[in-house]
Amino acid sequence: MDDRVARTRSVRQVVRGRETADGSGVSLTRVIGGPDLPQLDPFLLLDDFRSDDPRDYIGGFPPHPHRGFETVTYMIAGRMRHHDNAGHEGVIESGGVQWMTAGRGVIHSEMPEQEEGLLAGLQLWVNLPARSKMAEPRYQEFGPESVPHETREDGVEVRVLAGTTSCGSQGPVRDLVVPITFLDCTLPAGSRLREALPEDRNAFLYILEGEILVGETPLIEHDLAVLGDGDTLALEASSAARLLVVAGTPIGEPVARRGPFVMNTDKELLQAFRDYQTGAFGPDLDDRER
Repeated sequence: MDDRVARTRSVRQVVRGRETADGSGVSLTRVIGGPDLPQLDPFLLLDDFRSDDPRDYIGGFPPHPHRGFETVTYMIAGRMRHHDNAGHEGVIESGGVQWMTAGRGVIHSEMPEQEEGLLAGLQLWVNLPARSKMAEPRYQEFGPESVPHETREDGVEVRVLAGTTSCGSQGPVRDLVVPITFLDCTLPAGSRLREALPEDRNAFLYILEGEILVGETPLIEHDLAVLGDGDTLALEASSAARLLVVAGTPIGEPVARRGPFVMNTDKELLQAFRDYQTGAFGPDLDDRER
């Protein structure tokens, strides 16, 4: 922090996710991307999937296309195998992250690497500006050992996936078109977290476990809090808690989205569907690998 007077962010809106299903019937909670919060520029979607019943997740997410944005998959428990039509394949482990830039187009699958036990994770969609929507696809994948970990006062722990914290730790995900902060914070009961957040970024908190207090606003498990203006986050844990702190620079461009494609105009959306149908995204994944 510098010598300027900090402007603490308050809670502007609280959203509860809605139960839905995606992929091959995977049960999940959609928090961003539903009627209560269609988007929070540059964030388009946030899904929370967690179950210890294999019937809720075993079908996974068979091959499907994307164009025009980035998908961020963060595993909290269990393992997810990723495979795409360009031959890229890997496993996202518990505590690991994959940041996929779909760009001009990719067809991929995401399938659980387990048939029993807890599977839990989140997927965040981050929009891309018009100049980058047709970029070449790319991946940044990091296991849990590559994610910096801070231990602060009162036993507060912060895992840094993207961005740089006020303590100087920088996440492994870098060189992003849209600057993003992505932190996973664990707080003992009664502890406090104070963190600088650039005032030009839209920000939200998502509560994974426990209860926290932001100003006079209590937040519990599965609450998403959209934060107001300011440059500083300050919160207190009413009980042992775990939450995500996410902030991103808004793009401020028109958004045309339908299913797996996010462009700027309806004409571009129609072209995306045509390109996919005519094979411009490349070959479909072989049925044997679904």
